[in-house]
Order: sequence, then C-alpha cells, then structure tokens
Amino acid sequence: MAEESVLSDELVHQLIAVGEVDILVGVPTYNNGKTAGQVVRAVQVGFLKYFPRERAVLINPDGGSTDGTPDAVRNATIRDYRTLMTSQPLRTLHRISIPYHGIPGRENALRTIFAAADLLRAKACAVVSADLQSVTPEWIEGLIRPIYKEQFDLVTPLYHRHKFDGLLINNVVSPMVRSVYGSHVKEPLGGEFGLSGRLARSFLEANLKGGQNVRSGVDLRLTTSAIRDGYRLCQAFLGPRIHAPAYSEPDLTALLQQVVGTLFECLEADQSYWLSRTGSNAVPVFGFEYEMSLEPVRVNRERMLQVFRTGVREFASILEPILSPDTLAEVQRLGSLDDVDIRFPDELWVKTVYEFASSYHHSAIHRDHLLKALIPLYLGRTSSFVAENLEIDSREFEQRLDALCLEYERLKPYLMERWTLTR
Repeated sequence: MAEESVLSDELVHQLIAVGEVDILVGVPTYNNGKTAGQVVRAVQVGFLKYFPRERAVLINPDGGSTDGTPDAVRNATIRDYRTLMTSQPLRTLHRISIPYHGIPGRENALRTIFAAADLLRAKACAVVSADLQSVTPEWIEGLIRPIYKEQFDLVTPLYHRHKFDGLLINNVVSPMVRSVYGSHVKEPLGGEFGLSGRLARSFLEANLKGGQNVRSGVDLRLTTSAIRDGYRLCQAFLGPRIHAPAYSEPDLTALLQQVVGTLFECLEADQSYWLSRTGSNAVPVFGFEYEMSLEPVRVNRERMLQVFRTGVREFASILEPILSPDTLAEVQRLGSLDDVDIRFPDELWVKTVYEFASSYHHSAIHRDHLLKALIPLYLGRTSSFVAENLEIDSREFEQRLDALCLEYERLKPYLMERWTLTR
C-alpha cells in the first residue's frame, strides 16, 4: 500500500489501534505552540457538533517543534463540551500527535496525513493550518460535509479577504487556473481543503510516494491534478483567514518563485490535457458568504515602482529572450513614466504572464533566473492594480477580478500558440 514507505512503525501501531474511520482531519505543525491548541479545540468541537455519529480522528504530524507544540496539541481539551451539544456524542474522538519522517515542510506533513487516511480508509479528510486564529468548528463542517454527504472529491476554500490581500492569487494563479484548466477555483492553493479518501490515495501514489517534491506548491498541484483527472470539485466559504500576531509574511522572492514556478510546472506536466480544452466552468459553492471589517493591507506603491523601474532597466538582457519585442517595448515604456502615469493594463499583463510561461516551457533561459525576472514586472503590475482599485467597493472589485479572468481566457490561444512554437 502507498503508506508503507511513509508512516513510522510507531504511527502505524497507533493508527491500527484507532481502526477504520469515517472522517480524518490533519493539523500539521511546526513551532505553532501559541495557536495549535486553539485550532485542535475547534476541530474537536467541529467533530462533536456536526459529526457526532461518525468515527473521527485528528492527526497531528509535527515537524520537530521545540516550543511545546506537541504538548499544546495533546493537552487541548473541551471541558464543557456538553454545553455545546444537544446530545452526547456516540463515538470516541481519537487524536494522534507524532513527528513525521523527513525534512520539516508541508509536503512531508501532507504525505503523512494522506497515508494515514489511506490506512484508516477514511471517507472524508480535511487539512487545517495550525498558525491561524480564525479557525472555527464551522470550518470543519464546510470542508468535510460536501465530501462526506455530497460525494465531492475536493473542497477548496473561499476566504473573506481584504481586496489587496492575495494579490498574487488574484493576478496570476486563480485566473490562470481558470483559463488553462477551465475551472473557476478562486483559491487553488488555499492552506485549508477537504478531500475524499480516494483522491488522497490517488494523489499519494502519483505525486508523493518516494519523496517526489513539487517545489512548495503541493496544494496547487493537488487542485490542478484533481481537475485534470476529472474529480468533482466544489468550494466552501470559511470566512476570514487570520494569522497569529507573530506571523511574518514570507519573502516575496521566494514566494513568487515557489508559487509561479509550481504553476508553470503544472502546465508542463498537464499540457496534453489543457492544450485541447476551451472555455471554463463554474465550481459549486457551499456556505453563506458574508462580509466583515478586516485590517487594512498596507501596500508600498512607491517602493514597488522603484523595484519595477530598476528591474526593467537591469534585467533588459534577461527579459529579451523571454518577452516578445512588442511586450518588452511596452513594459520598458511603462518603466520610463512618472509614478502617477504608470498603468499596467490587463491585456499587457496577461501577455506578459503567458510569455513567461511559454519561455519557462521552452527553457529560454535558466528557469530560476526567469522567475526572478518576473518579480519586478509583478510589482509594477501590483502597484498599478492597487491604484486602479483603491476606491471601489467589494462588489465592483469582484467584477474587476472577473474581467481579468475573462482576459486570461480570451488570450489563451496566445499562450497555446507560443507554447507550441518550435524554437
């Protein structure tokens, strides 16, 4: 079985003691001592409140925490659960916390969770991040119920975000997945998701067995492979995704290289699927979407434009084999304008992304250098995007995002032409 080379003997023994389950929730941790207990309690209440008759287990693969995270997980209890329930739960809630094999990281943690789900023959699974303050029992219902009751295979999250949170997702990842794979998934690499036991087993065998690494974008690879292989997808509204106060944003250079690099690798692996596809389809949404006030997202446009101008100037020789002459000339023209005049239009941006994707495919230059060269252009686009949408409300902003997605779809033949061009 797929889990044989993944799970430690100790973990296998603990899982065998649990027996088969209906529902499994994984909470991977690495030095999340301040929030892990709160997340585990939310998961437990979710089990009790929404799935009191099901056999459920919480799996906590830990990456070697040194801040007491495993103790926080083990000690997280619900002392007053009877006040939360209309009836007493009929099943024992199991909880397993154990270190996992390999280097600390999301790939190895998910490998452990998927292998445990396979061994326990779980019907529905979910993964929840341990560094959040906003996890509620309703997240467990939202991620599990469409799998367990409605026979979907993958539930991607819908978060309530500030309009300038998730700029990389909104400007690159989500519209490109929609245009290339033909699926309207708003959060293709959300940190939380639900999946069926059969999808967990399939993904474990195809992508994770033997330690195969997919950069740091295993969540994105899960989404694209589920679309490619014809699994049933839906989305669940979870509400805001709020990190602990000590959370620090990842380095933009590393983040863009990981996310966009993974996206381009997905296109590479799945080209026989998407090159023959046209159009796109909506994805069902579960849950009631509501709005609430969120902390503002600060964007330093002046700094972004400074990096944009410097990059356009200093990366000219690198950009030349990546971009078409017309696109390069227009990007350079933007770089010569005053701050208030710089507007990076949708068509130019989409062509830029598609030309980077096709050049990545053709290995026009070293791929790491190519991804680094995209950073200043992304910052120029981001600065323009923020300026253009500063005053609009949430409804208009959603329309603006949809218009960008439609531009990605309209120009998909442009990507296909450059992708299949013989060099």
